[in-house]
Amino acid sequence: MFARNRIAILMAEFLGTGILALVMLSVQHSTIGLPYFVALAAGLTLVVATVSLGREGGAHFNPAITIGMWTARQIKTLPALSYVVAQMLGAWAAYYLYVYFVKTSLQPIGGHYDGHVLVAEAVGAFVLSLGFAAAVFNRFWNAKTAGTVGGAYALAIIIASSAAVGIVNPAVALSMRAFNVFGAMGWGTYALGPVLGAVIGFNLYALLFSPEASLLRMRAAVNERLGRKPAVAAASVLEAEAEASKPKRAGRPAKKRKNAKS
Repeated sequence: MFARNRIAILMAEFLGTGILALVMLSVQHSTIGLPYFVALAAGLTLVVATVSLGREGGAHFNPAITIGMWTARQIKTLPALSYVVAQMLGAWAAYYLYVYFVKTSLQPIGGHYDGHVLVAEAVGAFVLSLGFAAAVFNRFWNAKTAGTVGGAYALAIIIASSAAVGIVNPAVALSMRAFNVFGAMGWGTYALGPVLGAVIGFNLYALLFSPEASLLRMRAAVNERLGRKPAVAAASVLEAEAEASKPKRAGRPAKKRKNAKS
């Protein structure tokens, strides 16, 4: 059962990222110059993928989100690596499926390194990570998570498209051939930008906007990795005290028995 669950999680990341990349490839090449259509299509795709495939795992579908969650101690190292591998393979498969559909190969995104592209992708990923972090730390139910993340991704693409293609996803950037193996255009912008934005967004939300119990759990995870067991115990006690201090609903007052004497 455990193995089946792990396989389901990785397959969900593979399929979800592949579907997202395939949709963005199709819309991007049919509506050139219209980022709003790309943003709407990507947001709706993320909503559907999260609802249908997100019950078994985190439904990241984005290496930048996975890395951001890893830095915020919301996912362990080995699962994070497996997530990223599954996402990149899904996007790679989506590229070849799209090429099979259109019967022609895609030209790589050219150009030299541009700091504006890096910042635009980072800001877009920052907005996306805030929406994702809100869903994670506040434990949104599946449909609410899908709506929040899908809307945040649509906004992220609109923001990033002001100075770039507007991808905000290193795996999808791979499928769009944004990476130049011998240059810094893709790796230094469409890969590094989203990762930086997601890392900043997740950790900022965790430190300032997450519920206190979530912050204590994150600190406990950090202390555990550093071998500070007493600090972990103290964090657990503080969390228990915070939970116990919450006001409880008062029960209905018992009715007084009437005197039976006449």
